[in-house]
Amino acid sequence: MALDKNKLSKTEINLLPLRYYNGAIRIIQTAEQAKNACAILSKEKLLGFDTETRPAFNKGQSYLPSLLQLAGTKVVYLFQLNKCGLPASITNLLSKVNIIKSGVAIGQDLIELQKILNFEPAGFIDLGDIARSKGLPHHGLRGLAAYLLNFRISKSGRTSNWSADKLSKKQIKYAATDAWLGRELYLKYKQINII
Repeated sequence: MALDKNKLSKTEINLLPLRYYNGAIRIIQTAEQAKNACAILSKEKLLGFDTETRPAFNKGQSYLPSLLQLAGTKVVYLFQLNKCGLPASITNLLSKVNIIKSGVAIGQDLIELQKILNFEPAGFIDLGDIARSKGLPHHGLRGLAAYLLNFRISKSGRTSNWSADKLSKKQIKYAATDAWLGRELYLKYKQINII
């Protein structure tokens, strides 16, 4: 499939239909729930990956990741790290070479996760880096979704408080969509032979 190398304008992207992940979502709040979720996810070959961090608005202020999202074939799991921590069940999954974890701009996510607990990440694929290396005009999640999947995603939930005790419906939908897209885009890359 020959890809158009022209970048879509903001206007063109905004004209595309808006899509969200609309499958099953499980919110994980305890180490026991994390263990059960990771047992299911460890049977997958491909996971969409993303994290969310509470935004810092003051100079010198920063926060650790509050949420880890992993999208499997049928379910997206949202791990509330401020509640379940980063137990061995999660770090073992993130260290498995034989399970692909794909997303966009994941390098910083992994650095931040390792500030919670040092582990050896493996099996990660950055879709933005691949897009750059293949000369695609878009490298971010929103641009790649529009360019390759012909729909747009909302980025309006990005700067909300991800360390809140209870996530809003909007936050849940936003977080699940980002992880799901990491998986969908990887499958699209395979389909059009960019991977």
